Amino acid sequence: MPCQRWWLLFVVMVLLVPSRLPGDEAPAATAETERTIEELTEQARKSIVVVSFSGRDGRNSGLGTGFVVDPQGLIATNLHVIGEGRPISVQTSDGRRLDVTSVEAFDRHVDLALIRVDARDLPALPLGDSSSIRQGQSVIALGNPQGLKYSVVAGVLSGTQEIDRRTMLQLAIPIEPGNSGGPVLDRQGRVLGVVTMKSAVTDNLGFAMPVNELKSLRDRPNPTVMARWLTIGALDSQEWTPLMGGRWKQRAGRILAEGQGNGFGGRTICLSTAPAPETPFDLSVSVKLDNEEGAAGLAFCADGGDRHYGFYPTSGRLRLTCFLGPDVNSWPVLAEVRSEHYRPGEWNDLRVHFDKERLECFVNGHRVIESTDLRLASGRVGLAKFRTTVAEFRGFRLGTTTGAAATPSTELVQELERQLSTVGRRSQAGRLATRDLGDRASLPLESVRDRARELERQARELRQAATVLHERRTLQELGQVFAGGDDQADLFRACLLVARLDNEEVEVEAYLRELDRMVRDISRDLPADATEVQKLAALNKYLFAECGFHGTRGDHYYHRSNSYVNEVLDDREGLPITLSIIYIELARRLGVPVVGVGLPAHFVVRHEPQAGPGQLIDVYERAAALSHDEADALVRANVGRPMQASDLESMTRRGMVLRVLRNLRGLAEQQRDADSHARYLDAIVLLDPDNPEERVRRAIVMFSQERRDEALSDVNWLLEKKPDGINLNQVEDLRQAILRSDR
Repeated sequence: MPCQRWWLLFVVMVLLVPSRLPGDEAPAATAETERTIEELTEQARKSIVVVSFSGRDGRNSGLGTGFVVDPQGLIATNLHVIGEGRPISVQTSDGRRLDVTSVEAFDRHVDLALIRVDARDLPALPLGDSSSIRQGQSVIALGNPQGLKYSVVAGVLSGTQEIDRRTMLQLAIPIEPGNSGGPVLDRQGRVLGVVTMKSAVTDNLGFAMPVNELKSLRDRPNPTVMARWLTIGALDSQEWTPLMGGRWKQRAGRILAEGQGNGFGGRTICLSTAPAPETPFDLSVSVKLDNEEGAAGLAFCADGGDRHYGFYPTSGRLRLTCFLGPDVNSWPVLAEVRSEHYRPGEWNDLRVHFDKERLECFVNGHRVIESTDLRLASGRVGLAKFRTTVAEFRGFRLGTTTGAAATPSTELVQELERQLSTVGRRSQAGRLATRDLGDRASLPLESVRDRARELERQARELRQAATVLHERRTLQELGQVFAGGDDQADLFRACLLVARLDNEEVEVEAYLRELDRMVRDISRDLPADATEVQKLAALNKYLFAECGFHGTRGDHYYHRSNSYVNEVLDDREGLPITLSIIYIELARRLGVPVVGVGLPAHFVVRHEPQAGPGQLIDVYERAAALSHDEADALVRANVGRPMQASDLESMTRRGMVLRVLRNLRGLAEQQRDADSHARYLDAIVLLDPDNPEERVRRAIVMFSQERRDEALSDVNWLLEKKPDGINLNQVEDLRQAILRSDR
């Protein structure tokens, strides 16, 4: 009887244990369940797919690997494999070509994507646990290296490596183009990682994204239908017309040109839709080439065919050409010069001034070419690229005068010349010494090295001065945003300026235009008499159902990119506060009153119609409507107390910008980034000058950076104002410490 009872208990337990769902975590590994490489390959290759994306000409431009993680058509791969805004093709191991219906989720930081195909009952690979991997563990990788479909290679997991702030699996396996997106399997057939890149140092080393990152992505889908996916990075047809092939893309206020055009010499042009300008006119753009042997720059007086002028850098020189036909025999070069003002490998400002008598070409504010050739008297303007160059353009401007940067005052020029004079003299002396050394090997070598170290020190100081100048200029603009009062402040511009504090290349005006473009897209299908409810429904559909905007989760939540509204707009992923700011600004442009509500530890918005009660909206949760009870539960979960009436007060625009800045300040403090910490504190005190706690923080940080005058200014302010809640004795101690350090 006892044996029968134990047997019955065993049977009951077996029946009660649920079966593992396809794509769920596999059971723990045992030596007995290990399979041979042949067995693993035979089983796994049924789940492997070829993923490719098409270029503008419809031909395949890239090929990689993917694998099925759910029988209902969910396939994992790398984001770089599918290419943003490109048609995606999927082919299974049995030769079927499947239609991709949506990009189910993507994350640029970890370079992963999940795509949905129109198929069912696909064989899925089980996902393992990358937190339990062992160094030296035997693994295999499957993929399509160099276009060789469904190949397999065995190796070992040699450890982990931190690359670009991402923890990746290091594989002792040769990785080739086409392997990207393929699975790394253990000897039980479970996915441990997704092949992402090969080593730049050795051929027999590769790196994979841990599978736990993929599981996290799977658990937070942000579907983007293919019709909308194909618009990512596309040129705005209302602003640009690309001609002669090539690939022209638009992102973050920049235009990227790549691929060879179908004109002679790989020529491709992209013309502005603006009407042909009347003379005189100025045309300018900043350009950066990936390879100085290439060529890219301005096109003007274009007829929409083969005829136009071109001013562009090529092979380190500046060239002005009159293009009169389809090939080089009809391309007279009007001038070609070298210029010390051109900076190879960097951004360079190109400008053309065209009038009825001559045309002048400038690089970085300096005239380098003048021509009286006026064979082409008028026409459209735009950009041009040649050969296989990859070129970036930004700041395209057309007007009666675009000018260079504002000319500094005479006093500022004199001060800069005084400070730079030492560097100039030493630099010249260094060149003379190099020229005249000859065979004088007895010269003291250490003296020459001392001179070099001094020049390097001065260069560092000048770079630091440029950084400080940029920060002060940006803070000045930020202050001007709020000069007319909170109601008149441009919230999105202010947040873009916060992002520009850390990245001076943020194109503020370009992102403001991008927001306007989004409003045009949303409004396109709205009736002229659309209600506020209809407008919000259209906004929600556009952001979350079509474009895939979503809240960031997991370890990436505390990444600074989530606090930069420009990157949130680009990556379609952000914090509650930054997603809400974009939502508020789009709603405002649509004519819908939406305000920010700073619930403790979670930011939401509220629609405030002219009649009737307001409605809380949780933008972070795909614009879910939030009841009073749900908001109260959220506050209790976050801070352990009931929601108070003050929690529901609408936040000012200044308050929202301060919340973003304090998020960034907290991250800088955690990361012990003193420079960033000081930068954010400067901005916070600018917007909240009467906050004594922020003054104390800034005084301490400035003192730690040996910026004594700035630290002393805050300390004196505190001692003069004597704010409540501040220990003035400690403030006085800090003042004395600052004074002693300056002796």
